[in-house]
Amino acid sequence: MLRSTPGCIALAALAIAAAPLAARDKSALPKELPPVFEAVVNCRALTSDSERLACYDRSVAALAAARDKEDIVVADRTTIRETKKGLFGFTLPKLRLFGGAEGKEEEIKEIESTISAVRDSADGLAVFTLADGARWKQTDGGATFARPGLSIHIKRGALGSYLASVDKGAFVRVVRLSQ
Repeated sequence: MLRSTPGCIALAALAIAAAPLAARDKSALPKELPPVFEAVVNCRALTSDSERLACYDRSVAALAAARDKEDIVVADRTTIRETKKGLFGFTLPKLRLFGGAEGKEEEIKEIESTISAVRDSADGLAVFTLADGARWKQTDGGATFARPGLSIHIKRGALGSYLASVDKGAFVRVVRLSQ
């Protein structure tokens, strides 16, 4: 009899999240998966129902313990996309932290947000704080007439630059500021 426990739910979520990976080119995947994950997958090979269930119970408990200790992190595509949006504007090294084969990762090219605060910097140009807490500084002299509550659209420009449009106005150059 299959039980509906948090471990079983976690296993089901893990299986659903891993399904798209199985369809991909195997060469794009890491050579080794974490042992705690391998243990869950290896339970499938057991033919006896009782042995397989006992194996799943043990390995899912170990997987949940690894998650609780933050030794392993499981994320779905939506979470990864939101994380990438939060990092938009920063220059980061090419790491495969967010899945996908090198060169095949989904690239965020623009974001839409709402301005939560605006202040003038020492040089008189605007610094925008977005709804997610990201801070962007205007780098050219165009007037934006930015106020809290207005929409902002930021997109990649040429040669690593970024352009922002406040409330569908003209684009001005901006740069992402560290928190």
